[in-house]
Amino acid sequence: MKAMILAGGLSTRLYPLTKTVPKPLVPVLGEPNIAHVVRYLKRYGVTEVATNVFYFAEDVRGALADGERWGVRLTYLDESALSGSAGAVKLMQSFLDSEPFVVIGCDDITNLNLEALLAFHNERSAIATIGLVERDDVWEYGVVVLDERGKIVGFQEKPAPGTERSRLVNTGVYVFSQAIFERIPASEVYDFGKQVFPKLQEDGAAFYGYDAKGAYWCDIGTIGEYRRVTDDLLLGKFALPGVDPGHRDGTAQIAADATVAGPVWIGARASIGSRARVVGPSVISMDVSIEAGADVEHAILWPKSHVGSGAVVRNTIVGVSYRVDAGREVIGSVVANESVVQAPG
Repeated sequence: MKAMILAGGLSTRLYPLTKTVPKPLVPVLGEPNIAHVVRYLKRYGVTEVATNVFYFAEDVRGALADGERWGVRLTYLDESALSGSAGAVKLMQSFLDSEPFVVIGCDDITNLNLEALLAFHNERSAIATIGLVERDDVWEYGVVVLDERGKIVGFQEKPAPGTERSRLVNTGVYVFSQAIFERIPASEVYDFGKQVFPKLQEDGAAFYGYDAKGAYWCDIGTIGEYRRVTDDLLLGKFALPGVDPGHRDGTAQIAADATVAGPVWIGARASIGSRARVVGPSVISMDVSIEAGADVEHAILWPKSHVGSGAVVRNTIVGVSYRVDAGREVIGSVVANESVVQAPG
């Protein structure tokens, strides 16, 4: 079985953090999220993986290389212009020659049972199957309506409270049979959610939704969800295999009179100065420096960021290489360097 990770988008919903960092490389407890996705696929025996690259493409290639470190072989689709989620898959048709194959987003974090999803897909001889999870509040999601066998009979996009026909939402984890390629025109910008899926449902095709009861899922593509998954991991509500939420790297330097309390993940070469206070749930990424007397609480500090002496950072995400000046207060914010960048094409 083969898979494709969709990773070409600009990730505007995570601005300003992703002005200089592509979404696949958004760090989740010390690693780019796409690395967690690759590990997830590998756990289910997927070793042939494709991904499309567009925004900061060379940075993504540099971080992932050929995939050998995770025991997979990565194949890249370099897009000079974005072709949409379905359009990118169409461009990889010759690679995705196994039946069925998996498509997943680079911003997904989940423990959805991929083996069970595949079995469900095969049992129904489906063209396409969407992995679904239940949410209490569905107003910010795409809702999927099923019949008694799991066939998709309708969609609702971000229904107002009280109008929802279902509480099942699309995870962005898909299984497709080769017949899906007949539904995607060549050389066009084409999207699964906006074009392929509505037409499958309208035509009464073998299009199903798999209710992954009890599965964890989060899409880190928004600031709120990125905060949520980080807190869930640090607080032990969800676990990623091989990831220690209480990690303190041996190369980190923590002053003897500094305070580190609660669940705090500390990366390589981080430094926490004298009388500084760091309270979890927080992430102190690699090469972060927190100077004397600084107060950091419920924060995510991206690599090479700096918190000056006496500064206060609370309920905040600090982007790569950003400097919080001495004595400054940053509360309930997202701050990052915002260099002007241009995508290829």
